Amino acid sequence: MNPKFRSLYIVIGILLLVSLIVQVFLTYPDVSPKGVLLNAVPALLFFYLAYKTYHEKKDSELM
Repeated sequence: MNPKFRSLYIVIGILLLVSLIVQVFLTYPDVSPKGVLLNAVPALLFFYLAYKTYHEKKDSELM
């Protein structure tokens, strides 16, 4: 994974998470679990991609 996209993945994940919170807030009495799940999965995917781009080499510490 290319580490230069890490900040882009984090920003997209945060925007998707904020949109999820707004959607739950606007439809509070009739919150659909399916709708929440369908909006949460892309946000989690982008946070996972940001996690996968963070790679720290620890090989030099073993010597």
